[in-house]
Amino acid sequence: MDMKWIKTFVVAAKYENFRKSSEELFLSQPAVTKHVKRLEEHLHSDLFDRTGKIVKLTAAGKQFLPYAKELLAAYEKGITNFESWKQGYSRKLIIAAAPQIASSFLPELLSKFMNIHPDIEVLVNVKSSFEIGEEIYRGDADIGLSRIEPLQNELMMQIIQNEPVILVGPAKRQLTEAEALNNYRLITHNHPEYWDTLLIDIKRYFPGLQTMVVNQMEVTKRFIESGLGVSYLPVSIVRNEMEQNKLLEIKSKIITPPISRTYILTKIETSEAKEFISFLRKSI
Repeated sequence: MDMKWIKTFVVAAKYENFRKSSEELFLSQPAVTKHVKRLEEHLHSDLFDRTGKIVKLTAAGKQFLPYAKELLAAYEKGITNFESWKQGYSRKLIIAAAPQIASSFLPELLSKFMNIHPDIEVLVNVKSSFEIGEEIYRGDADIGLSRIEPLQNELMMQIIQNEPVILVGPAKRQLTEAEALNNYRLITHNHPEYWDTLLIDIKRYFPGLQTMVVNQMEVTKRFIESGLGVSYLPVSIVRNEMEQNKLLEIKSKIITPPISRTYILTKIETSEAKEFISFLRKSI
């Protein structure tokens, strides 16, 4: 039995459509048909009813499907673990990180952590902060690094960092807070936690404020550099651009900038997770 037949069958069972299956598998439609036919011959059972272009699982197909999924999962896990072993890894740590964290302080920290623990294979899944709680709850990651508290009460949560947020503008000239908020668009909602409260405060003092929603911090920085507006961003996010004189801090005299929190989320703390959290606390 060829594992390619099993994978094709599982995907074909999901769609009950050989054309869609071929697109996901990057195979031709005849190749999908061939794989399914070979598996049916091996099992001596029809797995699909075919009526014209309509494809439906048979009773035999429905019976075999959970076993096929188990076979495929075990095979893929085995191959992944074997490849890790060949590369010298004996342990694994999966981190789900918000984009703002993955693009700021995480790379440098991971580099140091992996030098200290060369036996730990680190995988990073970049997810929005709103998705990270579910990722940890399902067991798809060992540690979550999020900018918001999780909705799932079953998760353990620790605040690992309280980071200052500053108002930044383009480097063309130094702006005052009043000039920035009266004459420039305020680029908002690039952080999942603080914008709603912050906007209420700003509009109290600057009722003519114009806003522009951009939901990614990296894009926000490029927009500010181009003179499209100003924004409140965590210091770690803009440190490099400020050192390169691409962005300038605008001193706040009226508005009190918020704090950006970094949360560690776990469900079950593995030994690898404990080691990383301990390292993170010492490093930040």
